[in-house]
Formats: sequence, C-alpha cells, structure tokens
Amino acid sequence: QVTGYLDDCTCDVETIDAFNNYKLFPRLNELLESDYFRYYKVNLQKPCPFWDDNSHCGIRDCAVQPCPSDEVPDGIRSGSYKYSEEANNLAEECEEAKRLGAVDDSLSKETRQAVLQWAQHDDSSDSFCEADDIHSPDAEYVDLLLNPERYTGYKGPDAWKIWNSIYEENCFKPQNVKRPLASGRGESFIYLTKWVSRVCVEKRAFYRLISGLHASINIHLSARYLLQDTWSEKKWGPNVTEFQQRFDEVLTRGEGPRRLKNLYFLYLIELRALSKVLPFFERPGFQLYTGNESQDAEMKHLLLEILHLAKSFPLHFDENSFFAGNKKEAAKLKEEFRLHFKNISKIMDCVGCFKCRLWGKLQTQGLGTALKILFSENLIEKIPESGPSYGFQLTRQEIVALFNAFGR
Repeated sequence: QVTGYLDDCTCDVETIDAFNNYKLFPRLNELLESDYFRYYKVNLQKPCPFWDDNSHCGIRDCAVQPCPSDEVPDGIRSGSYKYSEEANNLAEECEEAKRLGAVDDSLSKETRQAVLQWAQHDDSSDSFCEADDIHSPDAEYVDLLLNPERYTGYKGPDAWKIWNSIYEENCFKPQNVKRPLASGRGESFIYLTKWVSRVCVEKRAFYRLISGLHASINIHLSARYLLQDTWSEKKWGPNVTEFQQRFDEVLTRGEGPRRLKNLYFLYLIELRALSKVLPFFERPGFQLYTGNESQDAEMKHLLLEILHLAKSFPLHFDENSFFAGNKKEAAKLKEEFRLHFKNISKIMDCVGCFKCRLWGKLQTQGLGTALKILFSENLIEKIPESGPSYGFQLTRQEIVALFNAFGR
C-alpha cells in the first residue's frame, strides 16, 4: 500500500527503498557501531518544563544504563570539542580573546554583559533544539548499542500526553482540527487530512516531519517488541498485530499508509541535509577524534563515502521551495518554525520512560541539526578548505545525533 510518489517531492518510495537498502544503510550501520557514534552524552535528569511530572516509568525496560567513565574512549572524554588541530587553535584564540577582553576596562559592566548575551544569541539563533548542557554533573555518556530503541511497556495516558502536546500545540494546527486520539474518531482523520492538504508547503512539511518521527518510533517498538518475558530469558522480535494497529489502512481508516509516507519524507529531508553538509566534514582539519588514530582515519573515510553517496542520490527534496515567498513573511515563518521545533525538543524532557526519553532527545536533536544545516546553506558554502569554520559549526553532540537519527 505504501508505493509511488510522495507529496511535495519528485521522488517515489521504490527509488528510496533501493537506494537505502542496498547502498546506504549497510555502510551507515557500520559507521554507527564505531566508538565515535555509539557514545552520546545526555542529561536524563532535567525536569519537565511544561507540567509537574513525577510519573517516571517503573518498568525495568525503561531504564538506561550509563557508561562507567573508564569505558568511554579518552579522546571523546577529554573534549567533546577536541576534534582536530583546528579546534585546539580555536581554543587558543578564545583564550587570547578572553585575556585581551579582561584588560579592556573601558567597557562598562552592562556593555560586557550585552556583548556576552549577543555571543550566546549568535550561537542559539540557528539552533532548532534546546540542547543539553553536556558539562552539567547530571549529563552522562550512554552507549547507544547497549540501550537500543525498542518496546519498553511505556504507554497509556502519560505517553499520550506527550504526543498530544506535540501535535496540539506545536504543529501550526488550528484549534478546531483535533488529532485522532483513538479508534472510532474517524471524522478527526478526515479533518486533519483536509487541513494538511490546504496549508502552505512549510507548515505541511513541519507536520509531516513530526508525523514521520512518530512513525519511526512506533515502527521500532513494533519491530523490537517484548514477545516473551520469563525468569530465564527475554525474547524480542516483530509484533505484527502492534504494527497493524498503527499502520494498517483499514484499521486506521486510511491514515496508516500516509504516516509511513511521512517517514519517507523525513528520510528525504535528513538525506538532503547530509548531502549539503559535505564541505564541513571534507576539510583536512576535521577528524572524528576518539584517540585511536587508525580507527579515526578509517571512520572519516567511511563517513565521507556515505556523504558522497547521499549527494549522488538522483531525486533530492528541493528545500528551495521553503520560505521562498515575501522576504519579511518568510523570515517570520522560519523563526516560527524554529521556535515550534525548539519547543518539541523541550517536551522530550517530560517523557517518563528514560529509554524513550533518550531516543526522543537524540532523534529530535538529529532532526533539528538537519534543519540547521538546510537553513545554513550560505554559511556552509563559505567554509574555507583549511582553517577554522567560524560561520558554521557542529558540536560532537549534533554530529552523533544527526547520523543516529538518520540511522533510525
């Protein structure tokens, strides 16, 4: 049932399947198993900023095992920023600037504060995510291979509350169009479908990205479902019934295949971002720094192979249709887009199941990074072939999230 062309794209499902399954995914999987990409630093203790929530999931499978710090490679621990000589030079320049700044007494306290705030604003103005403070004592490294995304038993009112607040408050949706909450509310599907088809391409794309992310999460928990739980063993595997309840055309009144097509749309957006960010990673000064030189060089080679492959894809999504109208209106819409998405990244701190929270935060940061890349095309084009890239930067957290989210 999921076949043919995708709305708002020149691409079709079959082209993506062939490209992904035979060319891209096997290489990407190998990359994600490497040390650089398997360790993600995350703060799972942040309080929910939107409502008082103490309803943490007590189920065993909701727990996340953080890494003992001696298991994390030295290169990753010694500096999330230490990628290369270039980063060290940058650090020295910052030290120099601080020293010079400290001497300049002609700046009043207020001016100094304002300068600081502007610098912070510059860092955050292109960010689509509320990033964790990785220097917080609550932030810990997690081995993603040992904490896979799968069914945890977290469901019911708490889980619904998360998705409802994402769709109801953050998808540009008019109040009278309700999100379908349960079976038997078929009229909601019809209203939602009509609304999505009527709005501008940007708002429609935003809704489809969130729907694609939701579909991805639901597919993973259906594909890695707890089929058997006895004292002697646990068995995980595909639960077809669970999958059908969420995606079967008849059971979802036509909505299921559309959700799956939104997942393909999400794939195209993230693939496009990978093809655009190639110049950032191609610079000789950039390395995937873990401290193991031969493995780092090998993984950079594989990373560039994947990015060149992404660039070679014949039917990319054309992001130039985004924000292409009246300049003032376009700027306003882009800012709304950014703030809506930032809000969604904050909602992830309200997820009661820690494993779901981990993968929710990682995937929203990955998608947020993809959006940041697509909206920074001019800056990426200006990156010098050698020397520091002042205009456009990605942190290690963003890099790990971007590739792992795409891997999902």
